[in-house]
Amino acid sequence: MLTLQQIKEDPERIIARLAVKGFDGKQGVNDVIAYDDRRKNLQFQNDTIAAELKKKADSIGRLMKEGSREAAEEAKKEVAALKEQQKEIAEQLTAAESAIRDILLSIPNVPCDMVPEGLTAEDNVVEKTGGKMPDLPADALPHWDLAKKYNLINFDLGVKITGPGFPVYIGKGARLQRALIQFFLDRAGEAGYLEIQPPYVVNEASGYGTGQLPDKEGQMYYINEDRLYLIPTAEVPVTNLYRDVIIPSDQLPVKNCAYSACFRREAGSYGKDVRGLNRLHQFDKVEIVRIEKPECSYAALEEMKDHVQGLLESLGLPWHILRLCGGDMSFTSSITFDFEVYSAAQERWLEVSSVSNFETYQANRLKCRYRGEDKKTHLCHTLNGSALALPRIMAALLENNQTPEGIVVPECLRKYTGFDIIN
Repeated sequence: MLTLQQIKEDPERIIARLAVKGFDGKQGVNDVIAYDDRRKNLQFQNDTIAAELKKKADSIGRLMKEGSREAAEEAKKEVAALKEQQKEIAEQLTAAESAIRDILLSIPNVPCDMVPEGLTAEDNVVEKTGGKMPDLPADALPHWDLAKKYNLINFDLGVKITGPGFPVYIGKGARLQRALIQFFLDRAGEAGYLEIQPPYVVNEASGYGTGQLPDKEGQMYYINEDRLYLIPTAEVPVTNLYRDVIIPSDQLPVKNCAYSACFRREAGSYGKDVRGLNRLHQFDKVEIVRIEKPECSYAALEEMKDHVQGLLESLGLPWHILRLCGGDMSFTSSITFDFEVYSAAQERWLEVSSVSNFETYQANRLKCRYRGEDKKTHLCHTLNGSALALPRIMAALLENNQTPEGIVVPECLRKYTGFDIIN
């Protein structure tokens, strides 16, 4: 969440930048400042009463020594009244602090100055394009038909045992899936990311820490008896490793990667947008997470973008990078770049990665800090990115590499699959 200091330093800028996300922050910002003024006034009253209580306590002891029992008893009554008053002020102080936190939790992250204005995906900016477009015959098949033809993925079995959005990978389909995971993990390791194997369920504190709660409760699977959530991405457990942690300056940056299954309740739209692998409730993904000093985070963001671009180039997929407009960004992000690959048989672009810088927004929720050379603690910047999400990568690989002889496996994956072609 935003810090109180951020809002107080330049409330007008905060309101203006939130408008880039299509969020009217005027009321929330003004309310936070008003509650903080009330909090400071209450704190002053509380401190004044505390000082008066100390004086009264000293005077009672002196009066008792002097034998002025009536005066001492009167002073005791005054102390009791002050304590009652202090109790009421403490309750009001707690309420003001709670109101400030509730409002701050409801305000999204401020988009950085590089974020373009706009409210929908149509307003996103294509920043960079690469890769060669495949030249497929007119009768090229979409991936769901290829999966059936070569017995790679069975969507009907997934519906039978669970429901829509839970595919079953079979034979070479399962092996190709596993090959992609290992390839992504190996490349992340080569780039200096320490691999983590996180839990697939998290508690409420973890959900709040990375901003999934209270914003995205409806998109997460909830285990009611244990009050736990299935993770929507490995970002959640991995970033929460650093909740309530002060990281020594010389241990930054932190670079972690993790493979996990991901679970999302979101239903999405209908038709081709959700058919096959286009939108699932359970899918596999390799995530990269970084914890950085603020002055280093935007250089780190560029490194992460280069890393994802390198994976797509190795796979031989046509790709482009979108700089998301304010209205298409997540609640917690300060800036996001989406990578999309071209699905030749569907003739459409498919999102396969989001790389984001959250600046201090998550770190403030997490209390993730580092100790600087000034010996003081400062909030870190957190970043993460998909490197990569598998379903749409698999879809594009199957469609773009289909030939009369079968589906050609990219060279970089062959040492993992043990086969060059699916036929």
